[in-house]
Amino acid sequence: MSAPTLDRPVKADAPGAPQPPGPAARLMAHPKAVLLLLALLVAVVSAAVAGSGEWPGDLTVDVRTPLTDFNEWLVDNRTTHPLFLYFLLHISNTAESAVDGVFSALESLGFLGVTVAAVLIAWYAGGAGLRRRALVTAGTAFGTFAVIGVLGMWEPAMDTLSLMIVCVAVAAVIGVLLGLLAGLSDRAERMLRPVFDTMQVLPAFSYLLPFVLIFDIGVPSAFVATVIYAVPPMARLTALGLRGADPAALEASASLGASPLQRLWTARFPLARKQMLLGLNQTIMMSLSMVVLATVIGAGGLGEPIYKALAVVDVGQALPPGIAIVLLAIWLDRTTAAAGERLDDPEEGVRTSRTAWLLRGVVAAGIAAATVIGSALGRQEWPENWVVSIADPVNDVTGWIERELSAGIPLIGGTQTWADGFAVYVLNPLRSALVGTPWWALLVVAGILAYTVGRLRAAVTVVLALGAIGAMGLWTRSMDTLSQVIAALALTLLIGFAVGVLAARVGWVERVIRPILDTLQTLPAFIYLIPMIALFTGGRFAGVAASVLYALPAVIRITTQGIRQIDPSALEAARSLGASTGQQLRQVQIPLARPALLLAVNQGVVLVLSMVVIAGMIGGGALGVDVIKGLTKGDLALGLTAGIAIVCLGVLLDRISQPAAAVKERGLR
Repeated sequence: MSAPTLDRPVKADAPGAPQPPGPAARLMAHPKAVLLLLALLVAVVSAAVAGSGEWPGDLTVDVRTPLTDFNEWLVDNRTTHPLFLYFLLHISNTAESAVDGVFSALESLGFLGVTVAAVLIAWYAGGAGLRRRALVTAGTAFGTFAVIGVLGMWEPAMDTLSLMIVCVAVAAVIGVLLGLLAGLSDRAERMLRPVFDTMQVLPAFSYLLPFVLIFDIGVPSAFVATVIYAVPPMARLTALGLRGADPAALEASASLGASPLQRLWTARFPLARKQMLLGLNQTIMMSLSMVVLATVIGAGGLGEPIYKALAVVDVGQALPPGIAIVLLAIWLDRTTAAAGERLDDPEEGVRTSRTAWLLRGVVAAGIAAATVIGSALGRQEWPENWVVSIADPVNDVTGWIERELSAGIPLIGGTQTWADGFAVYVLNPLRSALVGTPWWALLVVAGILAYTVGRLRAAVTVVLALGAIGAMGLWTRSMDTLSQVIAALALTLLIGFAVGVLAARVGWVERVIRPILDTLQTLPAFIYLIPMIALFTGGRFAGVAASVLYALPAVIRITTQGIRQIDPSALEAARSLGASTGQQLRQVQIPLARPALLLAVNQGVVLVLSMVVIAGMIGGGALGVDVIKGLTKGDLALGLTAGIAIVCLGVLLDRISQPAAAVKERGLR
């Protein structure tokens, strides 16, 4: 790759020196940019003249009445129609039976059996023996379940774990099968890629709505939504692993006369194990995130006390289940990560099959012994006298924050001052600008913006998405949500790019922030709301702050990776020409890292939109609160139309932020 040309001062009047092009020539060299500038000019002028941009009532379509009628038909026919009796009811009953069976198994193990099982499984995943990795992983498991019990969250944690185990098992099987298709067939890969792309763009709430409509509120809806939500990473990484298998190993297997099926089992799958374990890790974390979120549709578990506490702004009641969820996420992430690290451990290669089976026997014997001891002691549930309540101390701290840090701090104001100022000077003007701009001008600007960064197909998709929002009568509320997304995205990119570039250039910065980013990326989205309630008492700014925190790790990591992976020869050439550090960054590193930076923007958009919608629980308003009302109050016509509008916003933002030349494989959270 050739190094970019560095800027050098050249005298314009020197003989033969090329004359710099004028402003008009520079503009005409970029016709798409000219088109976009003209569209923006038209939008600004029309907003100033019209003063209101409401979608005309004549162009709206009544979709709520048919949805209400359809919902009533489903309620009336859920126990009599053949589709339910012979298909959907079997899925519902199987899901409930499987979850109940797993919960009964965990209950029969008792708190001692479950804790020992978690510790031994983590120890085995870490490599067993007295290795540091195995001991740290086992210690993490022990600490997780001990703290969960001490906080009084044992039973809801078992509810969450039961649903998770069933969902992960089903999602992993489906993901491996789909990955097998995509990894071995180019046609299947081309068919599945746009499906997975779209699924990864949709906010989590969008998965809950249609299944509540079909299965009603409860475990079956949560099960189906979680499985579908968690399948894409397993499928994509399985396909990636199968396609990335070493050709030399496959050729050697074929030369020994192995059949295609034998090559799959003895060569492709073993070589793809690391990618498949990474896919399993992602599937587990996404399942946990959705299972916790599914509490709004009656899934129960650890999400339920958080949801109830957020409704009454009780941080003390929300924190214990929040801590339990965080610890479960860390335990699951560290255990699966340790299993993946074993594949690169040279000591694993010398371990015999007999030793491996012996270690598995030790794990099974340990679990059985703990179960028998727990039953003999008569302690199946965590003892009540071992529970410590932290609700009152936490609420005391929250009250102190509200009294002392919300306002009146010299020079910096306070948390509530920041929230009010951001709403007045950023969110309100943004919302007013979007709502005040005529609808047709926004359609033109969005379409041309999508065309400038992508292709005509992207422009058509964006215009149709905005048109669908307006036709459903949700234009103003969607612009409110969009204003929060734009503000949160701007903050995310500003902070993420700065920290990412710094981490790429300064090694110790990357080492310091790595564990922080690791922890943030394991947390379910629901958890980010708890500290925002404590600091800002809810509202739109609290939702924006949670969105920034949720999206930052992905943006920072992709930026750091992009800056570090540029061609070293290009950077060396810049240094040899005497380029300063700033010139190297501006004229070499950032231009060559452009694909990674664009991917970071795309991922930031998707993650920010997802959290802005969830922040409707803490006063974010707009489409998020409509979805929550629809789910919790049974008004599915309201919830489903708002969900469709959110999907349209997701598609719109994805197409605008995903250039035609961007890399095809998206980063996974």
